[in-house]
Amino acid sequence: MADIYPFRAYRFAPQTGPLENLVTQPYDKITPDMQRRYLTLSPHNLVRIILGERFPEDSPSNNVYTRAARYLSEWIQQGLLIQEPQPCLFAYFQEFSVPDTGERLVRKGFIGLGPVEDYSAGIVHRHEHTLSGPKQDRLELLRHIRTHFEQIFMLYPDPAGEVDRVLDEAASEEPIASVTDEYGAVHTLWRIAEPVWISAIQHAMWDKKLIIADGHHRYETALAFRNEHPELDDARKLMMTFVNLDSPGLRILATHRLVGEADADAFLQAASSQFRLTPLASLGGLRNAWREPHPDLVRIGVAAAPDRLYLLEAPRAPETLDVSFLHARILKDLLGIGEEDVKNEKRIRYIRGAEAALEEVHQGQAALAFLLEPVSVHEVARIALAGGVMPQKSTDFYPKLLSGLTAYRLEK
Repeated sequence: MADIYPFRAYRFAPQTGPLENLVTQPYDKITPDMQRRYLTLSPHNLVRIILGERFPEDSPSNNVYTRAARYLSEWIQQGLLIQEPQPCLFAYFQEFSVPDTGERLVRKGFIGLGPVEDYSAGIVHRHEHTLSGPKQDRLELLRHIRTHFEQIFMLYPDPAGEVDRVLDEAASEEPIASVTDEYGAVHTLWRIAEPVWISAIQHAMWDKKLIIADGHHRYETALAFRNEHPELDDARKLMMTFVNLDSPGLRILATHRLVGEADADAFLQAASSQFRLTPLASLGGLRNAWREPHPDLVRIGVAAAPDRLYLLEAPRAPETLDVSFLHARILKDLLGIGEEDVKNEKRIRYIRGAEAALEEVHQGQAALAFLLEPVSVHEVARIALAGGVMPQKSTDFYPKLLSGLTAYRLEK
């Protein structure tokens, strides 16, 4: 049973500055260049807390985590972060253009507190493996600040759209916040404080299974913190944005793989001995191949230094995803990149956008790039609800949820 709770969120006060100078993309999407830009936007940009600067002189008493805790305490004391007077849910809509196609969509969801439950309880379902490094970092940060500034992106099945109807009604009121992010997505927030609306959402959600779309590392960090602090009732809940699995505004982008060091010629020779490898003149040829129905074939694009592009095809075993085939049959068997390498991000990098992946190969920053089709939302749900787990970075839900629109402080 998915219990949903309103909460007294902390939000940036109007006097803190324009919201676009304060909120950020999720911590794991913040590049060094983005971090530097965020730092210049405002002395109160959230990056100082969720992904602060590290210095050579850092010590056990003065480091990225202790500074984050100090910033948070100061911002609350100075009235820069203020708490809602009553428990609320928040309608959260994102209007955006889909990369590559330019299709304009609106994704509708709501922010509230959801349960921190072991996967074995059958309430929250994952669909991806996680990496060990990010969880260690997030746990240390949570130990110091005891506040969640980033929502877990949760999917729930609601073909009838019961919750969406309530959200549409709430969104007819004046929004409490609206901000356009660096990718052109417009994020708008409405307060849901009316008991009848909160009750309607809770009733519609009580029997729903929850699927993590984004935020596996943060969810598992919250599980670890809950286990460390059984005395904290607040640690049994976590800030989440809930989105209908059947929403027309849901889009997943592919996350492509880059291999930095490899003998491209030797790989191509080995691959051609096991699979069909067809030269392509352009990325358009690969996309045309993907458009053709191919339920019984795995089709993966392979870019090899300096400027070669191929379509790799192989028979698809039942229930096999392209990304699973890539990791098992290509990365592991042909390149020797095993699960531990992937888990620790050794020899492999991830990138959004096929054009960007090709450019990495062209510029000599990668020896090989493997280009994947996006997986469908319902395929992700099917795997998750069946207890299956996909490789890391198998999905890229777009756009991301902004960090800092609301915050949940663990106070009791």
